[in-house]
Amino acid sequence: MRATLLAGCIAGLLLAGCRQAGPGPAMQTPATDASNAILPPLDDAAQDPPPSRVPGPEAVWNGPLEHCRTGTGAVDACLADAMRAGDASAAAIAVSERLRGRGEAGHVSAWEERDGVGVATIGYPFRANTNHGTWLVDSRGRPTDVDSLAESALSVPSIEAFRTSHPDARAFAPAEFVERQALPEGGVRFIYATPLRTCHACETLGHLKVAYDFDSSREFAGQQVLGIE
Repeated sequence: MRATLLAGCIAGLLLAGCRQAGPGPAMQTPATDASNAILPPLDDAAQDPPPSRVPGPEAVWNGPLEHCRTGTGAVDACLADAMRAGDASAAAIAVSERLRGRGEAGHVSAWEERDGVGVATIGYPFRANTNHGTWLVDSRGRPTDVDSLAESALSVPSIEAFRTSHPDARAFAPAEFVERQALPEGGVRFIYATPLRTCHACETLGHLKVAYDFDSSREFAGQQVLGIE
């Protein structure tokens, strides 16, 4: 859900992205074109400190922020103060601090569960355009930002061909949920699509479709670029 997602993801095409959840057990996925290789989750275990987990609906916080919009100080610091003053839970503050570490002022504004996978809506109250994103949270509390991709996505031929034809196109978050698919052995796949344009108000040139896979225990098992439609 510099989303990520945020470290650079796809130069000139995708917005900056964050690290993905640590690797889960291997699992089978539906057959796809060989060019659309499965991108394994990036290992976050080596990060110091390790990323905070997202435990569930207790990470949600919604409070007044009008004074942060009219003040003269840094909005991320104002958000942190507002959350502490507004009785935000420790989990909510931890996630907001994680975003702050990525240079974003945001917080978990909503939570739902879909097929055993947590879907956290991330609010970015001070952005000019995109004010929300989505994190998919596995059974171990590890979030995957659906507006981020691993750098290895650069090797996907369908993206390279699109970039050649539309060198000025970029991905404009947020990614939107497309469909759910059942995977072998009880796994589940969620597909998200992000519009590709040359500007916010410009014509949509295509949609980047990415699949996010979870095993039968709902641990994150990897992401896969499906191409551009």
